[in-house]
Amino acid sequence: MSINLQDVALFLVITETRSLTQAAKRQGVSAMAVSRRLAALEQALGARLLQRTTRSVSLTQEGLEFLPYARALVEAEMGARALFSPSTQGAAGLLRITAPSGFGRRNILPLVPDLLADNPELSIDLQLSEDVVDIVGRGIDVAIRIAPLKDSTLIARKISDNPRVVCASPDYLRAHGTPRVVDDLIHHRCLRLSSVPQWIFEREGEVVRVGVEGRFQSDNVEGVRELCVQGLGMAQLTRWDVMQEIRAGALVEISLADVAPQALSIWALLPTTRYLPLRVSTFIDKLKSSLTELA
Repeated sequence: MSINLQDVALFLVITETRSLTQAAKRQGVSAMAVSRRLAALEQALGARLLQRTTRSVSLTQEGLEFLPYARALVEAEMGARALFSPSTQGAAGLLRITAPSGFGRRNILPLVPDLLADNPELSIDLQLSEDVVDIVGRGIDVAIRIAPLKDSTLIARKISDNPRVVCASPDYLRAHGTPRVVDDLIHHRCLRLSSVPQWIFEREGEVVRVGVEGRFQSDNVEGVRELCVQGLGMAQLTRWDVMQEIRAGALVEISLADVAPQALSIWALLPTTRYLPLRVSTFIDKLKSSLTELA
C-alpha cells in the first residue's frame, strides 16, 4: 500500500499538538477522521507510530524513528511545489534553530533581519539555551553546537574552528602578571563556567584537564566574559566568545608554553535525513559566510 502524503502531514500535526482532538481542530475535521487516517498510515507502514490514551498521544519508538522521514517527505513536496510557484521568493516555511545563548546572541540574532528581508515567506523560531535538546523529538531543523561531538545519528556540518582560549584584561595582567605555563594558573583568579569545572587544553594530541580556583562561576558565557573584561580574573572561553573584546583590546589572549588550546569547532547538527530544506541550507550558508567575514 502506498503512503498518503496528506496522512503523513497529519501525523506531524498530531506530534506537534500531542492530541488527536487538537489535531482535528487544527485540520478542521472530526477526531474520528483523524484516527482513521492515522490508522491508515500505520497500516501502510506496517508499524504503530503513536500510543493513544483518552487524553494524549505519545510517539512509539517506531514513530520517533519515522518522524524525521515524515518531515522530509512533507518538506520535499512543499519544495517541489514552491519550485514552480511564481509567488515563492527564496526560502519559505518555519525555520527552527537552537544554539548556545552567548553565541546565538552575538552571531545568529544579527543575521535574522537580512534572512527575513531576503526571504519573505520565511519565519524563524530561535531557541537560545545551553541545554542539549532532542532536535528530532522537538522538531528542530538545525542545532548549533560548540562542545565536542559525541557519537550520534545526526548529520554534522562544520561551520568554523573555535578553540578554547585563556584571556584576561590588560589591567588584570598588569596587576597580577601573565602566566607562562599551565602550572602558573594556580596563582591566578580564574572565572569559571559551571559547565566546565576544569580548564581544558591539548598536549601532543592528548586532552589535558587543569583544576583552577576562583571566587566566581556562572552557567552564562556573557557573565564570565563581562567580569573578565572588568579585570576580576582570567577566563577560558571559546575564541568566538571573546573575539570582539580581543580585537578591541579589552581582553588579551594568553598563550601557555606547555599546552595548546583545545581545538573545538562550531557545528550545525541536522536530523538524520538526506533531504535538506532550502530554509536550512540558506541559514547555514548565511552563518558560515558571516563567520568567514569576521574571522
